[in-house]
Amino acid sequence: MTIDFLKQIVADKQKEIAAAKRRLPEKELRERALLPRKRRNFFKRLESPGPSGINIIAEIKRASPSKGILAPHLDPVTYAKAYEQGGATALSVLTDNAHFMGCADDLEHARKATKLPVLRKDFLISSYQIFESSVMGADAVLLIVRILAKAQLKDYLDLCNEIHMDALVEIHSEQDLESAINANAKLIGINNRNLSSFETDLETTIRMASLLDSHQIAVAASGIQRRKDIEIITKSGIWNFLIGESIVKAKNPMAFLKSLHGNIA
Repeated sequence: MTIDFLKQIVADKQKEIAAAKRRLPEKELRERALLPRKRRNFFKRLESPGPSGINIIAEIKRASPSKGILAPHLDPVTYAKAYEQGGATALSVLTDNAHFMGCADDLEHARKATKLPVLRKDFLISSYQIFESSVMGADAVLLIVRILAKAQLKDYLDLCNEIHMDALVEIHSEQDLESAINANAKLIGINNRNLSSFETDLETTIRMASLLDSHQIAVAASGIQRRKDIEIITKSGIWNFLIGESIVKAKNPMAFLKSLHGNIA
């Protein structure tokens, strides 16, 4: 029997949110989230290609449901600094604990260690989590179309605008893209990984890229292992890449990031 990873993650997330609300009511969390904060502009950094012709959002990630433990002793500060030195445009930090061994502290520590904008990578299914993201210092959040109703997606994008956070809207299929377009999403993450089966296919990005509206900016995510993968995908007009597993598993993350940019020296 095939495991539906996404279904299990969402079920666990619902329990997690319910417990968090008992500890801190949403009304109080919202008040904290609306306090003035200095954000780093995540979207603006991705609007155009960087000096090497691409931008890389480098991810801090200890584990995944399909691959198990990747880097159990990962120090977010050390990795964040290495990512910045390696030419990363932004950081992505997994904060899910149950399935990815992440936490809010990882994001806070990584952000303090660099000047890069930081994306909170998690499974957001409640406005509570958006307020939570603001409080922990995220500059942007991930919104996964597949786990949100159409009205939710639009409401959450509006909420992100209200509290001055950017949003990366993740799609995997044509149906997802239609929802993203209807919600007026501008930054589109094309996930090569099917979150139910966790199978990965780079052709997903290439197929979906041609369907984006002209005002939308794409980010290719998952399954990008080497410079050659980037060269193949850039031919479809994409210059942004979110890369996690291959970087955290590299012996020298900074040098590996440079090689992804095409700097072999």
